[in-house]
Amino acid sequence: MDQSLVFDLGLINKYDYAGPRYTSYPTAPQFHDGFGEPEYRKAAADSNQTGKPLSLYFHIPFCDTVCFYCACNKIATKDRGMAIGYLEHLHREIAMQGELFDRSRRVDQLHWGGGTPTFINHDQMRELMRVTGEHFNLRDDDSGEYSIEIDPREASAETIRMLRDIGFNRLSLGVQDLDPRVQKAVNRIQSEAETLVVLDAAREYGFRSVSIDLIYGLPFQTAGSFVRTLDRIIEVGADRLSVFNYAHLPERFKPQRRIDHRDLPSPSEKLEILKTTIDHLTDAGYVYIGMDHFARPDDELAVAQREGSLYRNFQGYSTHADCDLIAMGVTSIGTVGPTYAQNMRGLDDYYGAIDAGRLPVFRGIELSSDDLIRRDVITQLICHFELDISAVEQRWQIRFKDYFADDLLQLPGLVDDGLLKVDENALHVLPRGRLLIRNICMVFDNYLPPVEQQSGFSRVI
Repeated sequence: MDQSLVFDLGLINKYDYAGPRYTSYPTAPQFHDGFGEPEYRKAAADSNQTGKPLSLYFHIPFCDTVCFYCACNKIATKDRGMAIGYLEHLHREIAMQGELFDRSRRVDQLHWGGGTPTFINHDQMRELMRVTGEHFNLRDDDSGEYSIEIDPREASAETIRMLRDIGFNRLSLGVQDLDPRVQKAVNRIQSEAETLVVLDAAREYGFRSVSIDLIYGLPFQTAGSFVRTLDRIIEVGADRLSVFNYAHLPERFKPQRRIDHRDLPSPSEKLEILKTTIDHLTDAGYVYIGMDHFARPDDELAVAQREGSLYRNFQGYSTHADCDLIAMGVTSIGTVGPTYAQNMRGLDDYYGAIDAGRLPVFRGIELSSDDLIRRDVITQLICHFELDISAVEQRWQIRFKDYFADDLLQLPGLVDDGLLKVDENALHVLPRGRLLIRNICMVFDNYLPPVEQQSGFSRVI
């Protein structure tokens, strides 16, 4: 497939308004407290009839220091002892969740996210994986995709060797920017040497994929300074890169109040950083996967996209569309059958539910048939930049033009602007439309408020 894209400044300025990132559809604002533990237990029981493999996500919320740009769910603390009580409750949740799912269902995918998973010590990591293996059918042949997010400041070469020993074969490294001035401004002092120790160890111990997270739009960044970071990351040979747009929302995220907005790059400079990043990475041979993601052509994400099997979930792009996602830990979100379920956000509430012998689910949603159809359409577009209309009609027994009659009225403008090509059989996202894929997906979102009321979402660029 053609995986090229075109940076069109005029179109970007026209369409750069707020909208969902579509890690789910319906998106989280539609979750409600009418979906709780009983509904989740039923969804789990129903899912056992499918025999589908499993994906496990564990949320480790703690960070030693707070990065000022961060909008994630985390708990900043120097008290490593906080992890003891948290892991005790997490182990108990693992046991409760494990009872719901048939032991025959293999775990094809596993991910530890945060926060900072490497906040916990080596013994705690080994024990967490051991407990997981007690209650779920983990693969022992290294064929699963078992990944962990790493803060290089919290990891050594010995950490990386230990993680490989307990079953991880993929790493995601937080870097954001190698420029010391930028690092100081966002309170993330991380030397290049610290990052390279982890990268070198990952290669030495046979990790199959290494992903690096970068952020553009941070204080004091310029196109020139960011290229220096990109050059170094390309040189060390990352398999994947996530280049996130920094959204400055200090009214919502308190740590961002420590960032002086006058130090942020101007909107035009920020777009120049993005354009330079795209040009630089594509010139270096990386493929644009979508949204913020780039990968080498032989990486699993790029291969899955070419083969039509790429998927999107709460961790971003994924190669396992056929898995039920079981999420464990405070505030985590999972997908079991045609449902989404989220755990309690506060530690006290999370602990209280588990101490009472209850699953800590506090809200979610069971998808309607319309939700499932629209999720399918949005997923195909955001993952593959193409929608096979006849395939959708066959899967869902609908007549596409009738079912989406009102939505299709919005397409001529996108077609006229060169974002999209429409024919009788398919929708094709053109190279000019790929950076604006969220705008195209929004056409099919049945819950989306008017543009001027979408303040709860980030801007698309």
